[in-house]
This record gives sequence, structure tokens and C-alpha cells, in this order.
Amino acid sequence: MRSSAATFSTSLEVLLTAAARIGADAPGARALGDKQLLAAQASLAEAKRSLDACASVLAGEVVRRSSVEAGFGGLARKEGFRTPEALIRGVTGSTAREATTLVRVGTMMNDADLLQNAETAGIDDPAGLASMMTEPWLTPVGKAVAAGTVSVAGAEAIRTGLGRPGRGVTTDDLTAAATRLVEHAAGTDAEQLLRIARTARDDLDAAGIVERERQRRALRSFRRWKRDDGMTRYTWDLDPEGAALIDDVYDKLTSPRRGGPRFTTGPEQARAEQILADTRTTEQLASDGMLELIQLALDTDPQGVVGVNRPAVRVLVAATDLTDRTGRGWIEGQDYPVSITTVERNACLNGIELIVFDDRPLPVNLGREQRFFNRAQRRLLAARDGGCAWPDCDRPPEWTEAHHIRWWERDGGTTDIDNGILLCHHHLLLHDEGWEIETRDHDPLARFWLIPPRDIDPTQTPRPMPSKSPALNDALRTAERHRAT
Repeated sequence: MRSSAATFSTSLEVLLTAAARIGADAPGARALGDKQLLAAQASLAEAKRSLDACASVLAGEVVRRSSVEAGFGGLARKEGFRTPEALIRGVTGSTAREATTLVRVGTMMNDADLLQNAETAGIDDPAGLASMMTEPWLTPVGKAVAAGTVSVAGAEAIRTGLGRPGRGVTTDDLTAAATRLVEHAAGTDAEQLLRIARTARDDLDAAGIVERERQRRALRSFRRWKRDDGMTRYTWDLDPEGAALIDDVYDKLTSPRRGGPRFTTGPEQARAEQILADTRTTEQLASDGMLELIQLALDTDPQGVVGVNRPAVRVLVAATDLTDRTGRGWIEGQDYPVSITTVERNACLNGIELIVFDDRPLPVNLGREQRFFNRAQRRLLAARDGGCAWPDCDRPPEWTEAHHIRWWERDGGTTDIDNGILLCHHHLLLHDEGWEIETRDHDPLARFWLIPPRDIDPTQTPRPMPSKSPALNDALRTAERHRAT
């Protein structure tokens, strides 16, 4: 086992050697040949492993000097931090996860150092040594990190995968498993090591699989954070069973963007080509798709999904701003304003209450029910439009929202079938980008036309929005032939 000083010296030596190797070959990465480029990358990885080991040694020493026995005289408390991890975060600017990993691996290395010193001194008291160590079964891993053969990330993966001693699994069992994992760690990344370590634990403790499965399920969570930039972040932790379902949905929404199957035929090929041609990023596709699934579930059975009624979202706006299409609106409970186009778009949606204020301290209206298309109207719109009415869009009716062609608040449009049309995420595009829809009642086969904004088409040439309902198209063509005869 190398001492802390030796670890420092070796780390610096490796780093300087790697830097000299890169600098001697070229002024920059682009000038390197393929072999030189990969060799430089390998050298830097070696240096990083060594420096990470050095950082872990320091973290372990911070833990030792911040022990509970030291009380308020401990290093972390003395520096004004509650825990060693918090102190390391404050000093290094790392994340909580990075600091915790350094502490854990540093503790492994402390345990390995303690064992090495005891062996060197000829002390033979396994029980006494084990009581002084935090996780004695991980001493082979701590030695490997100090030797530079296992990375800090790899050490944390082994620790997580093996777990702790338990019923039927002794410290010796885990020590032997850790030794085997260290021997096979070369050329294995941290994710692979984690899978191998989990398998090793399951092999040792088949009876404990059920309990570990129960523990994982107990860790499931769905958390929300309000970001300072007005966005909201959700973090969803799922056990493998739940994740399998969501993974399948995610893959269907984003494949073949992420290297999914390419050699498909028929509808699958058309769907794959549409995803590849979509101008949204893969992350935006996934986000929009998940929102559409939730919207679909709420539209299908709001009581079954949320227990009582569809969740109410209230949009607040001044009457003059809405009439003049200037200013801004607010979503109740959110700290950031929204544009008037977003207010107008939300006025079309069921479950949205639009509250309009004039110069009196009371709202002019409170989400009148007749604004929203009811279920019967939605079914008729679905039969008529056959899905999203946007040209070349193949989203089915279940994935759409009912839009007022003559807008409810701005143009005084009514909530009836003749003034409704189905749109999927194109509903957002229409409102935000300034598209319009006009109706031509004299032409049943081409009744709805899409008018682009001037910045997209200076001539604003209307684009037809033919129905995607084959039954309706058949009926219209039949009626046209009868009129012709």
C-alpha cells in the first residue's frame, strides 16, 4: 500500500508525463494522428485515475479529522460545515454526489491503509481490525484505487453492487467477491462493473433478491424543483419493473434517433422517417410525447387518473392586454409571466380556466364551461378530421386538442363543430408562431386552409388542410359526384 505522499508524487509524475507526451507531438488535438490521439486520451485517463485517488486520500483524511469523537473540534465543524462531504463540496466546488463518492472511496483507502499497516507491524487481530474499519470487505478495492488499477467511479460501482453483509452473506464472502472484481476490473467501465457486482451479490444471496427488489421499489419517487430561470424540473426514480414500461415508451418516442431499428417496413418505416425528419430535438420529442400521453389519459378518464376531476390550471390576464394582444398573462402559482399567444392557446383547452380582469378588482369571467368542447363534440371532430388537421401530420385524434378557428376571446368564436378543428403539438406552433386557419364553406372537400405567417411565407399562400378521415372523404366525393350528375 502506498503512503499518501507516494500517491501524491506518483499522481503528479503521471500527469506531467502525459502532458509532456501530448505537448511534444503537436500544438493541439487536431494535429494529432489517430494513434497519438488515442494514446493521449489514455494517458490523461491514467493521470485522472491517479489524481482521483489522491483526492480520495485527502477526502478520507478529512473524514478522519472530522470524526464524531472530535465533536465541534472536528475539521468539518471547525470550518463551519455540518459534514465532511459538505466541507469537500465547499472546498472543491463539486456536486454532492461527487463529494460523497470521494468520501466513500477515501474511506475504503483508509481501511486498506489500516490493514496494510497492521500486516506490516505483524498485528494479527482480525476482529479488532474489522471493528476499526468502516467497510472492511472493500479493502481490496481501496488498494486497487491506490495502485491506479481501479478508478474512483469503478470503486463506487463495486461498493454499490456488492452491498453490505447480511443474512447468509458474510464479510469474508464479500471480501472474496471484491477481490475477484478487482482482478477483472482492467478494461471494464464503471457501468459494467456495477452490473457485474450486482450479479455477484445475487449469486451469493439468491434469497435476498426479493428483499433487495422490495428495497428498490421503496426508493421510487417523483420530485419537483422550481428552477430560477422559470423552468420546472422533475426527477423520477423508478425500480426496474416500472422503468421497463417507461423505457419502452421512451424508445418508441425517440427511436431511431438514438440508433434504434432502421430496417423497418410499412407504417413502421414511415414512422421512423417522420421521427428522423422532425425538427425537434430528441429531448423535446420525448418531453412532448410524455405530455401528450398524460393529456390522453386525462381526456380519457380524469377521475381514474387523478382521483376526482381533471386538474384545474388557471390563466390570469388583463382584458385590455387580451383584446389588444399585447402585454402578458400569468399562470396561477407560477412566478414567470407567459405571452398573450400562450394565454390564447390555453383558452382552447379543456381544464383551463381563463380569468380576465378589467379595471375593477374582480374578474370579468371565470372559465365559462361553454368555452370547452365537450366529449360528444370531440368525438364528432375526431370523426370529421381523422386526427391532427395540420398538413402531413399523422397524429391520431387521441393525441390532439380542439382548437377554436375563430378564437374564443379574441374573435368571439363559438364552441361548435363548425368552429373547431383538431391539432396536436401543432396547436402550440399555431398560436406561438402566428399561423391562422380560415374556413371556405363553398368547398366541402377543401374547407379548412392554413395561413402561414409572413416571416415564413411573405405571400401567405393558403395551404389546404384536408380531412384525414377516409369515411368523410368518401362521403364528400360521393356527394360531389351526385351533384355533378
